Amino acid sequence: MQGVAILGSGAIAAVHADAYLFHRDKCEVRAVCDLYPDKALALIDSKGLKNAKACGEIDEVLALPGIDVVSICLPPDVHCSAAVKALGAGKHVLVEKPMAASLEECDEMIRAAGQSGRLLSPVAQNRFKTPNSRVKRLLEEKTAGRVLHATVNSLWWRGSNYYDIWWRGTWKSEHGGCVTSHAVHHIDLLLWMLGRPERVTAVITNTAHDNSECEDLGIAIFEYPGMLAQMTASLVTHDEEQELIFQAEKGRLSVPWKTAASKALPNGFPEEDTGARQSLQAAYDALPSLAVEGHPAQIGNFLAAIRGGEKLAIGGIDGRNALELIMAVYKSSVLRAPVTLPITPEDPFYRRDSMSAAMPRFFEKKRTVENFAASQITLGRDVGK
Repeated sequence: MQGVAILGSGAIAAVHADAYLFHRDKCEVRAVCDLYPDKALALIDSKGLKNAKACGEIDEVLALPGIDVVSICLPPDVHCSAAVKALGAGKHVLVEKPMAASLEECDEMIRAAGQSGRLLSPVAQNRFKTPNSRVKRLLEEKTAGRVLHATVNSLWWRGSNYYDIWWRGTWKSEHGGCVTSHAVHHIDLLLWMLGRPERVTAVITNTAHDNSECEDLGIAIFEYPGMLAQMTASLVTHDEEQELIFQAEKGRLSVPWKTAASKALPNGFPEEDTGARQSLQAAYDALPSLAVEGHPAQIGNFLAAIRGGEKLAIGGIDGRNALELIMAVYKSSVLRAPVTLPITPEDPFYRRDSMSAAMPRFFEKKRTVENFAASQITLGRDVGK
């Protein structure tokens, strides 16, 4: 039975608690840590974690007996320091997105995992959803032929008071707006499905959130050999219709699932290719559904990998790759020019302080609260459905 500690007791911590409870035959949450111990106690009580201790400091957690796993549900600003400390204490680490505040910190975490011999896994729960896994398989097998154009819509809506919580909305603590904190999900899926692009051109702005220094809208173009992908990251989209669309030689593949296929009339205009569409639909339907999805699925893999029963599905390099593409978006938006990957250690966008110094301050953060009265969250309406 693996002992688990959850660092942070905000809204996403409850999602982690539920996922560990799903695997209660393999693990037990034995500690919840928060700067506000009453919040830790509230999470313990609400989830019935009867053997969990409420702690106020990470050192207190790491000194407890029987802690094998640490789940980091803290603001991005402290992901690296918490992970390195936990790994150094011999704990396996699961860390929420984004993996860290900079590529330099990602590399520090990866080194710490290697030196400790413990596992480091950034959360990318959307890989563990049936439509995403099926589309990934179809792309790998080139069922629809070569991809010509991809569209990534990371479309969310947040009220202006979303940024009133103390750690959000500054380059110093959150290290980004909708691209870092929201589109990271879709960026990870794009990288998982198509790999890293060669070049990025992007622009960001803030149109509606006057208590945030960071962006609430961004548009990027990703250049691959022989194809283009485009991404819109938004916090101003009321219907939150998130999607990834791959237009390939033989037809469309997308999440949420939809397929279509065209063939040319004698004058080059399209008509529906019913046979190709039906073939793509049949290929999609023939692929297996995942028995467990989302956070419970990733945590299940993480726990199994610790025991040696499975290969770790998502490692530190995956979280680093997503952050590298985010940094390329920001760098291009500042330079107003295309950016070629990779981002090297000599680049100002490799390090936290120099990256933050380069970014625009769209608004001054003037309103701050320590906690919201309610912490219910939504994880996106359509991605992975």
